Amino acid sequence: QVQLVESGGGLVQAGGSLRLSCAASGRTFSSYTMAWFRQAPGKERDFVARIRWSDGDTNYADSRKGRFIISRDNAENTVYLQMNRLRADDTAVYYCAAREGPAFGDWRFYDYWGRGTQVTVSS
Repeated sequence: QVQLVESGGGLVQAGGSLRLSCAASGRTFSSYTMAWFRQAPGKERDFVARIRWSDGDTNYADSRKGRFIISRDNAENTVYLQMNRLRADDTAVYYCAAREGPAFGDWRFYDYWGRGTQVTVSS
């Protein structure tokens, strides 16, 4: 059974940085696509970034390119999201998601989800 556990959220001032972690367990993830999504109150779930575990290929939502970096650590079975130059509109619950096989920015294609971690950016 796949389990995804996010951590690293918190309160940060605008312009600051946070690194989120997603600890994955229950499978061998070499054939999986991992992603981060976020959801602000009253808004739809929004794609942030994804990474193909096998070769580290990445994609980002346009508004996050250059500020956010997704990466994975094979030895730790962990996916990271480094978030820099945070803005107030980055405030949301951030979710880690996984799918066996290819996937991109549509949350409906992901089969496994963590419970989320809250990120709050104060202006």
